[in-house]
Amino acid sequence: MSISPDNKRLAYSVDFQSRRIYTVYFKDLETDELLSQTIENTTGGATWANDNETLFYATKDKKTLRSDTIRRYFIPDNSSEIVYHEKDETYTLHVSKTKSRSFIVISSNSTLTSEYRVLDADTPNGNFDIFKKRERGIEYGIAHFENHWYILTNWQAQNFRLMKCSLSQTEKEHWVEVIPHREDTLLEGMELFNDFMVLDERRNGLTHLRVDQFSTNETHYVEMPEDTYTCGTGTNPEFNSSILRFGYTSLTTPSSVFDYDMITRQKTLKKEQEVLGGYDKNQYTSERHFVEARDGTKVPVSLVYKKGIKLTHETPLLLYAYGSYGHSIDPYFSSYRLSLIDRGFVYAIAHIRGGEEMGRHWYEDGKLLKKKNTFYDFIDCGKSLIEMGYSSPKHMYAMGGSAGGLLMGAVMNMEPTLWNGVVAQVPFVDVVTTMLDESIPLTTGEFDEWGNPKNEESYQYIKSYSPYDNVEAKDYPNVLVTTGLHDSQVQYWEPAKWVARLRELKTDNNVLLLQTEMEFGHGGASGRFERVKEIALEYAFILDLENIKQ
Repeated sequence: MSISPDNKRLAYSVDFQSRRIYTVYFKDLETDELLSQTIENTTGGATWANDNETLFYATKDKKTLRSDTIRRYFIPDNSSEIVYHEKDETYTLHVSKTKSRSFIVISSNSTLTSEYRVLDADTPNGNFDIFKKRERGIEYGIAHFENHWYILTNWQAQNFRLMKCSLSQTEKEHWVEVIPHREDTLLEGMELFNDFMVLDERRNGLTHLRVDQFSTNETHYVEMPEDTYTCGTGTNPEFNSSILRFGYTSLTTPSSVFDYDMITRQKTLKKEQEVLGGYDKNQYTSERHFVEARDGTKVPVSLVYKKGIKLTHETPLLLYAYGSYGHSIDPYFSSYRLSLIDRGFVYAIAHIRGGEEMGRHWYEDGKLLKKKNTFYDFIDCGKSLIEMGYSSPKHMYAMGGSAGGLLMGAVMNMEPTLWNGVVAQVPFVDVVTTMLDESIPLTTGEFDEWGNPKNEESYQYIKSYSPYDNVEAKDYPNVLVTTGLHDSQVQYWEPAKWVARLRELKTDNNVLLLQTEMEFGHGGASGRFERVKEIALEYAFILDLENIKQ
C-alpha cells in the first residue's frame, strides 16, 4: 500500500491467486470511500509524485510475467502512459521514491547488472535521466541526501563499497569513495540520517549494524545480546532523527523491533512477536558450528533444540537450506517450528554456498558452473551433524522450497540414503527444460544464475545435476512434494512430471506424495490460517515418519 503525500488517498494492491499479478485499488481517506478506478496487471507497487495526482507503477508481460514497463497514471482523468519500456528480456523493472521524497527512481536490474533513472518528484510530467548507464557486471543502488547521491556498488569491490557524487554528475568517473571495499565484510545496505549513517554489514556469517556519526566522526557497532542472531535496519522514514529503528530475531528470540538511540547507545524494545500458548526462550538452546565441506570450505550451521533432550543417533533432525540467488537464510525465530522442537526435534539451518552469508564470494562459488558446491555443502552438513551425534540417517529430514526444492531433488539423487524424509516445496526440478523455454516466466532473467543451456558447456553441467534428468532406478527416501496450479515462479508441471518419473523408476516402497493446491501459487495460500494448514501438512508428514502420534 502507498499513501499520497497529502495523506488523502490510499493506493493498495491485491493478488488473489498468488501469481504475483496485482490490481491496484484506491481509497479516499477523508470520506472512507473506495474509488472506482483500478489499475490491472501490476507488480503491486504504486509510487506517488509530490502533486498527489500522479502515480508511477510497473506492469508485466502477460506471458512471461516479466516486469518490463513503467507507466505514469493520472488520477483526475483516469489515464496512463508509458514512461519506459525495458527491451532486454534479462532485465526487470521497479519504481520507487527516495527517502528524501525528492526523486522518483526507476531501477532496471538483471542478475549481474543495474541501471537507474531519476526524475524530480515535483515535476512528474518530466523526463527521467539515466543515473549511470548499464555496464555488465556492475551493480549499484542509490540514495539521495541533501546535495549528494550515495551509491552502494560492487564496482571494483566484490563485497561492495560506498561512494557518493553530486546531483548533476552521476556517472561513475565522478564517484568518490566513502567506505572502501573490505575483504572480510559484505556491505549490504545503508540508512542515512542528518547526522548519522547506518550500514548493514555481514561478517563471518552474521549481520551487524554499524553507526557512523558525521559531527563527531565516530564509529560504533550496535551491541547484540546473543552469539547467533539476525538484525537489520527497519523503517526509518525521517532524516532528522537520532533514533534508529531495527529488527532483531534469533533461533530462540521472537521477531522484535527496537528503537536505538545512536547518541546514548540505549536500546528500547518496542514490540516482540507474541507466541501463544506460553513461550519461555530459556527452555531452548541455540548453537552455531562450522563444518568442513569436501573441498575444505568451512560452512556455518545454526541449530536449535529444547534443553534437556538427549542427543543420540535416534534424535530426529530437520535440516533446512536454500542456497541460491545470494539470498541468505539467517538464524530466525518461528513459532511454527516449536511444534517439532517440543516433540524432541533438532532444527538446523545449513548456510550453504549460493547464499551470501559469508560474503559475495559465497554466492559466486554456488552458481553457474560452481552450482554443485551448493548441493555438496548441504550433504556434507548433514553428514557432519550425524558425525557430531545429533542424529542418524534413519532420523534425518531435509526441507527446501523453490530453488531450495532444486536442492532437495539434487541431494536426493546424490545421497538418497542420507535422509529418512524430504519435503520439497514448490521445487524447481526440471532445470534443463525450463531454461530452454524463454516463454516461461523468469527464464530469461535466470541465465546469469544457472547458465544458458543453449551453450554446450552450460547445458551439460545443468543436465548433470537437474533433479528430473538424474532420477535413477534406486531407493529414494520418503518424499512430500508441494506445488500450486497458479505458480508463476515454478510452473506446476515441473514437480508433477518429477514425481511421475520418481514413481516410475524408484525401487523402494517409501511414501511419495504430491500435494497440488488448485487455488494458489508460489507463495502459498492467502488468509490468516491457510498458511498454518500447509505447514501442518509438512510437519504431519515428518512426524508420521517418526511415529510421533501426539
